[in-house]
Amino acid sequence: MKDLKEILAIARSVGWGASYLLRSYYQADINEGNLEIKDKKDGPVTSADLAVNHYILDKLKSSLGDEDFAYMSEETYKSQSPEHFNKPYVWIIDPLDGTRDFIDKTGEYAIHLALVKDKRPVLAIVACPELEKLYYATLGGGTFAETRDGGVKPIKVSDRNQAEDLTLVVSRTHRDQRFNQLLEHLPCKKQKFVGSVGCKIATIIEQEADVYISLSGKSAPKDWDMAAPELILTEAGGQFTHFNGDPLQYNTGDVNQWGGLMASNGHCHAQLCQEAERILAHIDG
Repeated sequence: MKDLKEILAIARSVGWGASYLLRSYYQADINEGNLEIKDKKDGPVTSADLAVNHYILDKLKSSLGDEDFAYMSEETYKSQSPEHFNKPYVWIIDPLDGTRDFIDKTGEYAIHLALVKDKRPVLAIVACPELEKLYYATLGGGTFAETRDGGVKPIKVSDRNQAEDLTLVVSRTHRDQRFNQLLEHLPCKKQKFVGSVGCKIATIIEQEADVYISLSGKSAPKDWDMAAPELILTEAGGQFTHFNGDPLQYNTGDVNQWGGLMASNGHCHAQLCQEAERILAHIDG
């Protein structure tokens, strides 16, 4: 098996290729309006999702094979048996995070690739095509931002450490009444509106925001929404946990990430988790 450095080089190349392909669909749709959209239970799927999904799987499998690696993708996991994922390493892939933002032309969409071992991410790519940036991280190796011209720099979260000074990054949609009540009672009042989870976490490691909260309701975010963004945040100095402090786990047999999840620059993380639990207990009580 290749070492992690070799695997990272492959993943970065795949991430850039997928980014160019996805952006070509985004630009073509602006001019031609030919994006095929199908509404499914978990949200819309476009021809771009499917094409980029095929590209990523083809490139990873041809480079890495399937002896040591399994491949869990948003677009294909339902067609695979649970036994398929009983491999030492599992790739968790979202070919288009933020499909609604892709369709609505906010530009806030991303590609996620995460390599998971023992239910935890060890390598991650988050590509943001419209920013022409790719963020990558390995466990214990830090987070880096790579630009289209090949420039690479290490990246860190902000050092803001007063809860009232922190900025929450939130969705324009996907906000039910319970979630809005939670936000109303948290000490951080500043908000920044951003689409996909990958782009939200990018704003935290770029020091434009400090906190992201996910609160499941009738549905929940999935493994492929969180695995890659989690590692690029934590390796940049942030934290990403359940409200009770437990780490997220992936490839558990249930792709849903239920409950309350807190992502932050780390400085007020425990305080905000405790506040969120207290507020929800009052709301739900």
